[in-house]
Amino acid sequence: MSFTSADAAKIKITAVDVFVYDLPLQQPFRIAIGTMEAANDVLIRLRTDAGLTGLGEACPFPPITGETQATNIAAAKALREIVPGRNPLEVESLLRTYGALLHSNPSLTAAFDTACHDILGQAAGLPLYRLWGGDRTSFETDITADLDTPAAMAERAAGFVAAGFSMIKIKVGQGREADLERLRAIRDTVGAGIRLQIDANQGWSPSTAKDTLKKMERFDVLFCEQPVLASDIDGLRDVRRTSPIPVMADEAVYGPADAVRLIKAEACDSLNIKLMKAGSLTAMRKIAHAAEAANMPCMVGCMLESRLALTAAAHVVASHRNILWADLDGHSSHRIDPVIGGMGFGRGRVTLPEGPGLGASIDPAFLEKLPRV
Repeated sequence: MSFTSADAAKIKITAVDVFVYDLPLQQPFRIAIGTMEAANDVLIRLRTDAGLTGLGEACPFPPITGETQATNIAAAKALREIVPGRNPLEVESLLRTYGALLHSNPSLTAAFDTACHDILGQAAGLPLYRLWGGDRTSFETDITADLDTPAAMAERAAGFVAAGFSMIKIKVGQGREADLERLRAIRDTVGAGIRLQIDANQGWSPSTAKDTLKKMERFDVLFCEQPVLASDIDGLRDVRRTSPIPVMADEAVYGPADAVRLIKAEACDSLNIKLMKAGSLTAMRKIAHAAEAANMPCMVGCMLESRLALTAAAHVVASHRNILWADLDGHSSHRIDPVIGGMGFGRGRVTLPEGPGLGASIDPAFLEKLPRV
């Protein structure tokens, strides 16, 4: 189906379907500020009078964003009353409509925005990354070893290397000695050729962070994510000034305004952009552009999304050259994968789909069983 400019101007959202689903994990996912037992998601499906359907996924992560599946459902009900009759291609205008809910439910607004972009790409007949001018059809991703004993984390890291990954994210933030032992065990196990990065998830005080990072320098760490509280911009800047390991902001950056504030404060060396924090693909791209203007590299990360939302994030990576790293492994701990198409994931690499829009859909058999709000 091809669309003229006149056709595109007339497209209207006719219905919003809201589905609820839980994706069980192979084991609990532990970070310094909380543990998740499952991915508790909300699926948004936008239908239009042009026969185009867009999908988007909300994957709230309460320890970080504070939202839950229940709050996402409540927000989805509110938006479901607002968006019918609107043109889904007008993503900037619609984002202003979502604005009142973005700060309290960024995952849910991200789902609506993703569904609109899915329709936009389909109307243009292009995958999103090509619509945005991107040319990377494949890129590297890391994979995460969440908190456990040093021996268990080292064993997991060895499995990642055997599976073809050459970059591993190590969760830390539970105290200097325990974290040093984790890093030591993993480096001894995987050897010098594997790149390691660490993520403290706000688990350290500034003084602990400065001392610990100096002791971790000998393990050849690529960078450290969010060593201190997200609200402590002065502390983050203080750590960065003395750290021999580059510092990346994660929980401190949600939207573009946060990125500008961190850049102005010279509080970090890089930014971690996440769809479930930013609240939209639009905001993710604006963060990347702000960072590029400041000559600052970025990573695109994730929570525990399925390959649906991860594919949306992958399109952003593929279309922004200053996004040097990707952490798009959220689905790798799921027991089931309900996504058809979407990004390829294997041996440490992500491959972009070439279908229009997201290039991903949900298995109809799986969708049929989901409770609808």
